[in-house]
Amino acid sequence: MYEGDISPATLSSPYPLNPASLDDKLHSALDDHDLLDAYSRAVTSAIEKVSPSVVKVEVHQATRSNSGSNQPREGRGGGSGFVFTPDGLILTNSHVVHNAPRIEVALDDGRRAPAHTIGDDPATDIAVIRVDLPENDLGGTDRLHAVTLGDSQQLRTGQLAIAIGNPYGFQSTVTAGVISALGRSLRSYSGRLIEDVIQTDAALNPGNSGGPLVNSRGEVIGVNTATILPAQGICFAIGINTAKFVGSRLLRDGRIRRSYIGVSAQTVPIHRRVVRFYNLPKETGVVVVGIEPNSPARRAGLREGDVIVALDEKPVAGVDDLHRLLTDAQVGARCKLTVIRHTERLGLTIVPEEAK
Repeated sequence: MYEGDISPATLSSPYPLNPASLDDKLHSALDDHDLLDAYSRAVTSAIEKVSPSVVKVEVHQATRSNSGSNQPREGRGGGSGFVFTPDGLILTNSHVVHNAPRIEVALDDGRRAPAHTIGDDPATDIAVIRVDLPENDLGGTDRLHAVTLGDSQQLRTGQLAIAIGNPYGFQSTVTAGVISALGRSLRSYSGRLIEDVIQTDAALNPGNSGGPLVNSRGEVIGVNTATILPAQGICFAIGINTAKFVGSRLLRDGRIRRSYIGVSAQTVPIHRRVVRFYNLPKETGVVVVGIEPNSPARRAGLREGDVIVALDEKPVAGVDDLHRLLTDAQVGARCKLTVIRHTERLGLTIVPEEAK
């Protein structure tokens, strides 16, 4: 070939070929495949570890017939749950089993067994039930596969999250995504605010309420509880640390003890001059709009129109703050309630009672 001749390779492409760039592209494609394979392995291994513990929780309730007759008929509802002790204790949502007269659980291996409620807490939407397994040939009951509980305090935004449910009883449904946000608040159906809720884009299928939210190691990090219907891909789970605390109290007492002072109230802004004069940490408080007779608030001398700004020196900026501070530790204990009455700051002694 003489100098100045054009090679066939040059004629077939407007740019000269670079073998090094081809190698880079090939390695990049292989790296992408490796990453996808690693992601798939993480999801599948977590599912294999957890799915044997995921159950369908079926609730049977008597309802009135729509035909106009007085004959009762049985309605069905339910959700999912997961076994957290080998002897058959199951965590699920309170709204799934609350006031359920009859509960049936479908296990991963296809067996069905009755269950009963140990306790449920509507304020956190957590419930503990126990499955009543029949005796085996040895006179005992079979041990169930229990999940490993993680630590929701160690979670990070962007971390892989896998939602597992068992709405049909024989196969798990799985969705995967990431943790979108931490420390969210969610209003429970009892009216209280649930704190430290996990927001994820792992979609919840119908019947997945009460199922586990797990990490890539197959550890349960949350209890799936709700989805925002108008929004796309916004789902919530109760942090597993909250579920551990509530579950332990339900096992011990059958319920969660909380205190109350006997007022109806609402959140209101406080005049800026009052905030500056008393150097209040918050610009809102809780105004008392009603007081129950023979209640701790009545005995403490609280009046309608008083604005509660602190309980035991802890700021109260709204009704949710007051709910959060009125725990079982305050039952029967003398507490200092700081209020603004007109423009005067007062400290009242109050003894909260256990909420019924």
